Amino acid sequence: MHSTYPTLTIKPDLDVHLKNRHHAIFVSAVDRIPKVEDGSIVEVKSSRGEFLCYATWNSKAYIGGRAISFEQGDPMVSLKKNIEQAIKMRSALFAKEDTTAYRLINAEGDGIPGLVVDRYGDVIVIQLTTLGMDRLRSWVCDILTEILKPKAIFEKSQSPARKKEGLEFVEGWVTGKVEGVLEVRERGLTYLISLEGSQKTGLFLDQREMRGLVRLLGENRTVLDVCSYVGGFSLNALMGGAKCADAVDYDSLALTRAEEHMARNGIPKEKFQKFSMDAFEFLRKKPLAHPYDFIILDPPAFAKRSSDLEPAKKAYTDLNRLAFGILPSGGLLLTCSCSYQINPELFQTIVFHAAKQARRSVKILSRHRQALDHPVNLFHPEGDYLKSLLLWVE
Repeated sequence: MHSTYPTLTIKPDLDVHLKNRHHAIFVSAVDRIPKVEDGSIVEVKSSRGEFLCYATWNSKAYIGGRAISFEQGDPMVSLKKNIEQAIKMRSALFAKEDTTAYRLINAEGDGIPGLVVDRYGDVIVIQLTTLGMDRLRSWVCDILTEILKPKAIFEKSQSPARKKEGLEFVEGWVTGKVEGVLEVRERGLTYLISLEGSQKTGLFLDQREMRGLVRLLGENRTVLDVCSYVGGFSLNALMGGAKCADAVDYDSLALTRAEEHMARNGIPKEKFQKFSMDAFEFLRKKPLAHPYDFIILDPPAFAKRSSDLEPAKKAYTDLNRLAFGILPSGGLLLTCSCSYQINPELFQTIVFHAAKQARRSVKILSRHRQALDHPVNLFHPEGDYLKSLLLWVE
């Protein structure tokens, strides 16, 4: 029998979202809060005393509670089961694929808010984004070690969400240590990963399907990869038969790694160029390095909070308008947004205005292909943050 947890009570008629298995508990929805240390687990009940869930609690955060189990019984048993199921699903998804870098646990997408786990070969990378999960760090690492037996575990908890939870950024080895870069595979291609100091956890794993699409469509194209990071789109385009690819990014170290990726995968030097500069500045530059007929726009999030929405809309419009102005008739544009504040409908409207301003006729060929290791919980749709449109430009 598990120990009893303090009870947190939800206000009348404000428990519907929990009954629908949504993980967020807003402070404004809480009626009675027990005297517990922030980060502790509480049992959550309705105003009529009905069991709703178990959750971690943080009184200092706007989203005060994060549901970690909707089953009565020991919540730690339920949490462990969710971890095991998430890992088992990835084992099935990647069993026949030459891929050793993928997401093992996708927070709410796998019913485990506050925990993101990525695999890079024999090394596991964890991100803890809530105070409750931060307090479970040792327990989580013990479970991951028991199931996966990794060579090392690296923590890269640098999400802005930690600030809202009153937490500092954390980066470093938790167990074991691997010197130098890690070599991993994604669908037969080799990537070199530096965990320390990198963006995300080393590779934008959520764009795997879109990289595959670029590889499929790259033949005989002249490609411009804007906000390229370590050149994943460029590499896939060239492996798919592109004539050449140019990568633009402000991060010169990332571009150096992109060059290494080209060499490691057998791409001739003359087919790849790098430009360490601002994306807008490059797109406005005349003359361009090449006439491009396939442009990829994958910028960082322009809107990280609701107050950023208006300037973000302008930035996305400007970026896409500049790309439309460069492309010839029959050109392809893959345009992306990872800003949660901009939903798919708004993003399409932004791209519409950009095309209108550029006076181009545009067709949608495809929308974003979700990476299978980044599931979206049907009960927590906010996890669906990444949008892409593949466009044919006349």
